[in-house]
Amino acid sequence: MINNKKYLSTLDSTDLAGYRVSSFRGEIVLVEDMETYEKHFPRLSGHSVLGFDTETKPSFRKGRKNKVSLIQLASKDLACLFRINRIGIPEELAGLLSDPSVIKAGVAIHDDIRFLTRVKKFNPSGFVDLQKFVKDYGIVSSGLKKLSAIVLGFRISKNQQTTDWEADTLTEAQQLYAATDAWVCYEIYKKLTG
Repeated sequence: MINNKKYLSTLDSTDLAGYRVSSFRGEIVLVEDMETYEKHFPRLSGHSVLGFDTETKPSFRKGRKNKVSLIQLASKDLACLFRINRIGIPEELAGLLSDPSVIKAGVAIHDDIRFLTRVKKFNPSGFVDLQKFVKDYGIVSSGLKKLSAIVLGFRISKNQQTTDWEADTLTEAQQLYAATDAWVCYEIYKKLTG
């Protein structure tokens, strides 16, 4: 279902700066061991739409790409951050990433999925790449920062993007950044299809 609202096709950086900054205000669960995984993973069941994102430790060497460190899945009020550099991709999580009945909405997800299937073999299904999806609404911009302003009316901070996602401890700022990226994908998809 497509809503008929008219959206800006793009924004330049000057216009973007005029939008207020917002972030995820729900519960953030950092999953870095199997006990936490078993307690909180079931809370994602029953959702037909989840926001999806990943984080990778940045590599500042040409031609080198690090493995994905974190998978984020978010609903309206819950964001689960799975530290797959610590717990891998458990069977149930792989099952969710393969479930065609659960929409996983994200931005530029092709490479993310390719890297994840190298960590664990699964058949990805139910993914919606918002970069392609927004074209049906006349939106040309495809970065998450601009998409959140165009569709949701606020911008998000990208200050934590190039931090160390394999650090022993993820800071509160990193956790909020990661949760916000996945939640914004959820909100954009829901707004466009609502």
